[in-house]
Amino acid sequence: MAKPRYLVSDTQRQRAKSLRQSMPRAERLLWRYLKAHHLDGLGFRRQVPMGVHIADFVCHAARLVIELDGETHDFEARQRYDRKRDALLAGRGYVVLHIPNDEVLRNLEGTVEFIRSTAHERLSLPPPPPSLPRTRGREQRGARLSLILQPRCLMNISAPILSSQSQRP
Repeated sequence: MAKPRYLVSDTQRQRAKSLRQSMPRAERLLWRYLKAHHLDGLGFRRQVPMGVHIADFVCHAARLVIELDGETHDFEARQRYDRKRDALLAGRGYVVLHIPNDEVLRNLEGTVEFIRSTAHERLSLPPPPPSLPRTRGREQRGARLSLILQPRCLMNISAPILSSQSQRP
């Protein structure tokens, strides 16, 4: 599976590089287990720019993002930001795991096992449907199909459902 490409500014790349060079203790400990395909051959990257956001760790094959949360995540403003970022990543087919730094420091082996099992669950799911092209405000003349894409694992279906508005006699 090819890793997705995001438009990332030079500033964002530089910020990610800076974050990789000054990782907190919990991130450094977890990275020892995730790097170089140590965890069941899964490839993880650290401090990955994903659009305007930087994810702590990403496994593109499992479409899994791992965020280690410190004390700053206790504030409502930060939690709102996290929810917004999580929704954006979920729209791209990723699942975000929020793990407190304290949990990594207290229970590193349990944290690694949780990540391992979640990644294997994600790998057993069918790949997410491809993104649909966006329109720029003007619709073309004629009928336009609007797809309602539901997660296949929840609906147990094999194809997207067409909305009733888009069906023509």
